[in-house]
Amino acid sequence: MDLNQPLAYRVRPKSLEEFVGQEHVVGKDKLLYRTIKADRLSSLILWGPPGCGKTSLAKVISETTKYKFTKLNAVTSGVGDIKKAIEEADNPLLNPSGKCILFIDEIHRFNKLQQDALLPFVEDGTVILIGATTENPYFEVNKALISRSMVIKLEPLKTEDIYRVLKNALTNKDGLASYNIKISDETLQTIAEVSGGDVRTALNGLEVAVLTTKMNAEGVIEITNEIASQSLNKRKAMFDKTGDSHYDNISAFIKSMRGSDPDAAVFYLARALNGGEDPVFLARRIVIAASEDVGMANPQALILATSAMQAVTMVGMPEAKIILSEAAVYIATSKKSNASYNAINAAMDDVANKDTGTIPMHIRNAPAEGMSDFGYGEGYKYPHNYPGHWVEQQYLPDKMLGTKYYIKDENIE
Repeated sequence: MDLNQPLAYRVRPKSLEEFVGQEHVVGKDKLLYRTIKADRLSSLILWGPPGCGKTSLAKVISETTKYKFTKLNAVTSGVGDIKKAIEEADNPLLNPSGKCILFIDEIHRFNKLQQDALLPFVEDGTVILIGATTENPYFEVNKALISRSMVIKLEPLKTEDIYRVLKNALTNKDGLASYNIKISDETLQTIAEVSGGDVRTALNGLEVAVLTTKMNAEGVIEITNEIASQSLNKRKAMFDKTGDSHYDNISAFIKSMRGSDPDAAVFYLARALNGGEDPVFLARRIVIAASEDVGMANPQALILATSAMQAVTMVGMPEAKIILSEAAVYIATSKKSNASYNAINAAMDDVANKDTGTIPMHIRNAPAEGMSDFGYGEGYKYPHNYPGHWVEQQYLPDKMLGTKYYIKDENIE
């Protein structure tokens, strides 16, 4: 093993037994484990965040299978590379089995033409496709490819899984075993926690700490918490403001406000801001929640939310985070009513799908001379001329009489 290669590459698992984490898909009783072991693999799309083991799992499959294994990266490869891989798979001299496992990293970066070029060969079984992607494949990958593949969702690695990988790296002959390293379990645990589920980040941080720390008088490289912290990138919540995590996070933010949990609302707000989300976008979502979820239970919420959006626009970050927090907490702690939301949805549905009749003549306008001769506005009662500024008269069309859209609930005073 070339020790100049990154530590994360050197200590990659070589078998399923060495693979750490993702028990929900590669546990011994799971379908994927049995399929790999039996060498009966079908096309796969491995979907998960960076550092969760997508490439390592593909490498394990390559060590296990009897088929030719070809790896392409969608960033640097094109249709010509795909055709070359297919030609080699079809060549009985180069590939007696007649089949090829084609691993495509970052498959979401292939355009439609490139993805379409794979279809006939995946269809006839010449190629067993393994695509790896950090993006939601249901958004980014050709639907025809999705329908011919098993989509496997990989999760961020647990802290205890990353800790196990780090411990192995210290004693692995291809890892750091040749160094005299002193590091506490507490420090390894800290590295595992700060890595945010990304084992590559954890291993890179450990390697940087070892390579940049001088030996002490006893010839020992001692890694302290401080050294480990300096060697790791600042932890970032897994968030891509244009990707799947954007939709998950904003959904959690809205539902936390709706569910009256201010702590969760502030947490998801912080996560979004930390990931670079547009603060004005977040302010707009708060305005919508003020109307949709708080509504008539506290009409003041819409005024506050609208003011907050204007303030965020004028002030900008970083101070805008304070305004957003105040507005989000206000919405989360307000009484809730979706009566107005339900009312407009029901009315829109009726208008779009029913014969709702015509507007009563007495509440129609008669702006031009002579229109009143045809009954426009005839018989209209001006409510302010009556006690309590109200008078009973018909407003809905005849065909809609008795229809109730706005139903006042217990949170509306």
